[in-house]
Amino acid sequence: MPDGWQWDSTLFQGSAAYYERGRLPYAPGFAETMAAALALDGRGRLLDVGCGPGIVTLAMARFFAEAVGVDPDEDMLAEAERQATRRGVTNARWVAARAEDLPAGLGEFRVAVFAQSFHWTDRDRVAATVLEMLEPGGTFVHMSDLKSPPPEPVPPPLPAPPYAQISDLVRRHLGPVRRAGQGTLVNGTPGREDLVLARAGFENFQRHVVPAGEVVDRTADDIVAWVFSRSDSAPHLFDGRLEDFERDLRAVLQRAAPDDRFAERLPATEIMSWRKPRRER
Repeated sequence: MPDGWQWDSTLFQGSAAYYERGRLPYAPGFAETMAAALALDGRGRLLDVGCGPGIVTLAMARFFAEAVGVDPDEDMLAEAERQATRRGVTNARWVAARAEDLPAGLGEFRVAVFAQSFHWTDRDRVAATVLEMLEPGGTFVHMSDLKSPPPEPVPPPLPAPPYAQISDLVRRHLGPVRRAGQGTLVNGTPGREDLVLARAGFENFQRHVVPAGEVVDRTADDIVAWVFSRSDSAPHLFDGRLEDFERDLRAVLQRAAPDDRFAERLPATEIMSWRKPRRER
């Protein structure tokens, strides 16, 4: 896990209600890209670890016989269940558990996905466990927004959200070190998933980038939801000062865009995959 940080149940406490509205979606077509890359055919089972409100689980469920979303946050799972009902997805189920609780009697899977969640786990332990849960030739998938190169600037006339000013405001209210649950992230979250998965015994690395590029309109309410969907500015961190923070946040947004309208370019989506060997070494 991140240096000096230990997981606790408040990591995303209170964020589930803001997640769908606040977070930018993955690039359109990410599910089809993954299905083609992994030759998915409606058979087998999907494990989505750290599934949150089910964004990836529900998009991928149609390519599997069953999709299982795992998350320790009960509110996230309740939102995932609500979204599944709304979308008519009937082959998904939800399990309250941490990645470190696996295998949790869940059985064997064809694909295990970690969508911007692997960095919160005891990665070596979890990778070794997931390797055992996958069928021979099964796939470990790591998904995230593409961090580089930086997105192209948004064309006028609408301004981009003032993320630098928002970060400054969060630091003024919560302190200079990034919060995460009851702890802090002094050095941020770890990377180099390739080294972790190689140590666990995975092989045959592949990488796919799904371009987005489209510019979407965002309202002040969308940006407020984005702030409250994050682990470093989850609502509970402000204790009794949440109303004061939101008032200050909306003032920042009002100064940046008096009509409360922003524009933002969707990031590309990076899909990295590794295979479990078909035979024991």
